[in-house]
Amino acid sequence: MTSGLPLCLPLLRATVLAGGLLGAGLAAAQTTAPSGTPAAADPFAAVSEQVRQLATDSAGRAGLATARVEVEVGQLDPRLRLAPCQRIEPYLPPGVPAWGRTRVGLRCVQGEKRWNVSLPVTVHVWARTPVARAALPAGTTLGAEHLELAEVDWATGSGVPVADAERLAGRVLARPLAAGSPVRPNDLKARQWFAAGETVRVVAGGPGWQVVSEAEALSPGIEGQTVRLRAASGRLLQGRAVADRQVEVML
Repeated sequence: MTSGLPLCLPLLRATVLAGGLLGAGLAAAQTTAPSGTPAAADPFAAVSEQVRQLATDSAGRAGLATARVEVEVGQLDPRLRLAPCQRIEPYLPPGVPAWGRTRVGLRCVQGEKRWNVSLPVTVHVWARTPVARAALPAGTTLGAEHLELAEVDWATGSGVPVADAERLAGRVLARPLAAGSPVRPNDLKARQWFAAGETVRVVAGGPGWQVVSEAEALSPGIEGQTVRLRAASGRLLQGRAVADRQVEVML
């Protein structure tokens, strides 16, 4: 299962949606383990733990320092009639997002008949994040007076919110922002780091090596976009504008 807040693990909450713990389908597959504990209880705990850990790892990669995770476990299709199973193993399908509305797999690995089903889950990742104090029009140059901290679900919306208010200072909104909304990268106008004709610093490299040189920019350096360059030797290059008069070239 899907680019600062580590998650507060004790705050995990698994919410059972209407229709039973894992739905009628899994209830039909429930058998009694030697300890007397229903086999279906273990998969539920494993699913919650596995999803929580995945969300924790994903939040860490997003640069979060604190967060509150909620996992809502849905139900299987009630029309399913699964064969009894002594051991049900949850797994995370490849390429499935870690946050928001997603799915985990459940497969019978010990039973008369092997089966494999998917279970809907919703993962919320709440973190204190800069949001707009009031509705802001496009073109607003952001300052401290425009922002306040509020708890935001990072799993909703497109793009990861900007967590550091200092990184927003002086940035210009590309679109209107509703009151209470976090600022996401696509809400901001791309910065122009340099103009065509300027001399820029070129950092070229690969695994374990790096070369720094200078070149003439043949096109404007728009943040994150490709820029054309002419090296002192006359060789034409392409790179990505990454900072004030700086271009990154991967070879």
